[in-house]
Amino acid sequence: MDDCIVHSEMPAAQGTQKGLQLWINLSSKYKMIELMYQEVPSKDITEATKDGIKVRVIVGEALGTKSAIYTLTPTMHLDFTLEPGAHLRQPIPGSWNAFVYVLEGEGIFGRSKSSSVNAQHLLLLGPGDGLEAWNKSSKLLRLILVGGEPLCELLVQFGSFVMNTQEEIDTF
Repeated sequence: MDDCIVHSEMPAAQGTQKGLQLWINLSSKYKMIELMYQEVPSKDITEATKDGIKVRVIVGEALGTKSAIYTLTPTMHLDFTLEPGAHLRQPIPGSWNAFVYVLEGEGIFGRSKSSSVNAQHLLLLGPGDGLEAWNKSSKLLRLILVGGEPLCELLVQFGSFVMNTQEEIDTF
């Protein structure tokens, strides 16, 4: 049998499991560095609460709280829960790309007069001052905010491998 790597992630508990997985691309200068893995159990993810907003700071910083997870590509991955009536303002560096994914509930994003956005919808954010969101409903609003500094490099993908040239894929 040839040597191979098998990637398998199975839930540890019985029943329905929900999860989000985010892979972060590296700049070409870091592509061939030694692998590193940071495992942070759910109970150890940094949290902050203020004015009806709770955030789990998976990567990055929010509400004055910083994550212990380090990434070579500057990124943020924030899990927000807004109580009814809460208003969120989260800065995002102006040069970054970012998106919001609504996990549950509904919210108003951008301008306070915008239409509401329901669960399972994704919002791509443009450059600007960051994210502004309101929970004007009577239920919780839960969303993730993911953003990162663009690398502005060519991408070549083969399965789960991402490199910068076809030659790099071929020799990998």
